[in-house]
Amino acid sequence: MKFSVSLYSFYSAIKSGELTPFQCIAKAKELGFDAVEAVDFVNFQCPDEELVTTAGELRAEAEKQGLTFSSLAVGADLLNNENEVERIKKYVDLAVLLGAPRMRHDITKGVTPAQSYDALLPRLADAVREITRYAESKGVLTMTENHGFFSQDSLRVEKLYTVVGHPNFKLLCDMGNFLCADEDPALAVARVAPYTAYVHAKDFICKSFYAEDPGEGAFQTRAGNYLRGTVIGHGNVPVKQCLRTLKAAGFDGTIAIEFEGMEPCVDAVRIGLANLKKYWSEV
Repeated sequence: MKFSVSLYSFYSAIKSGELTPFQCIAKAKELGFDAVEAVDFVNFQCPDEELVTTAGELRAEAEKQGLTFSSLAVGADLLNNENEVERIKKYVDLAVLLGAPRMRHDITKGVTPAQSYDALLPRLADAVREITRYAESKGVLTMTENHGFFSQDSLRVEKLYTVVGHPNFKLLCDMGNFLCADEDPALAVARVAPYTAYVHAKDFICKSFYAEDPGEGAFQTRAGNYLRGTVIGHGNVPVKQCLRTLKAAGFDGTIAIEFEGMEPCVDAVRIGLANLKKYWSEV
């Protein structure tokens, strides 16, 4: 088992100027991680002509710290953005330069006028299959995550995985994100565990729509309930149960912390890693 951290977890410190994206790699090493996860809007906010140089600099910094890149996360919408497949292929090339064996990309936010997920599946699967075939030729596994509301339910991502039907395409299981679709994480993880190649460990504090609006820092789920990111072990996600299910399914890959709460991010990631290692050892 390897423990990684998404560099997005340090985003509040990056925005405040406390840390640079490069300094976050050294901080991950200091906190005891085995690897880091790059994110497009965190690590590649530069002109296109500088992307290759940036990837090389990030890899050099990781190697200096004795870390590897566990994955690269890329936002995407395969139905609404022109030339999206070709754009994502360029990020596959960046994953190669980072030395990342995996890359995660989004699927879509849906279309207007609305169509069902099942109706859009053939188009989505064709696009995903083209991307993963290209990535396979580069030695990079591609994944999608339960993310973005429209492609977030466990049943939907399982259907996509099945219809794509390519050995180089797997799922990234984010145990917290199922709550964004008002789905029980324990049941959802049990559904997708057999197809999971990578995991995001995340926790949320949950409040019903009928409770008082918690205000700043919270957002609403698809059905209007309230979520706020928090330290792993401090919220309502059954993290330990999800880990038990993944281990029972044979998962022994990399788990990456993705923190998006209001607590000071370095402390939150440090505490979250200690809890995550403890829970994994106990299940």
